[in-house]
Amino acid sequence: MQFIPSNTKYKKQQKGKSICRINKNVNFFRLNFGIIGLKSKTFGRLTTNQIKTIHQTINKVMKKQGRLKLNIFPQTPITKKPLEIRMGKGKGNVDHWVYKVKSGMLLLEIESEKVSLAIRAIKLIQIRIPLTTQIVYN
Repeated sequence: MQFIPSNTKYKKQQKGKSICRINKNVNFFRLNFGIIGLKSKTFGRLTTNQIKTIHQTINKVMKKQGRLKLNIFPQTPITKKPLEIRMGKGKGNVDHWVYKVKSGMLLLEIESEKVSLAIRAIKLIQIRIPLTTQIVYN
């Protein structure tokens, strides 16, 4: 499963405003799909590889005993200039894609009858994500 947008209007983007200042005190989502979710407490970025590991670890633990809904998809391209290149000469090429996570945002939801299995899967994900998160129940 590729976590890269198929089309974008422009190849490269500017960084934009600081993530920590955007809607700091607003809760973005409630549980709509599942019974258990993972909510971010801090702001940051999630890369395509980290989102892919979230997907893989939940599928590995849950097997076919539950369904996963990811509320995140990488949309922002991050550019990087090659090594040993002098300053100037324009912006670098797109290196990877990220999703800007805001604090209070619901990252994923799990729908399952076995709650203990879903909690175990989410705890494995909390280790692999570079954000502080909290488990949310319906």
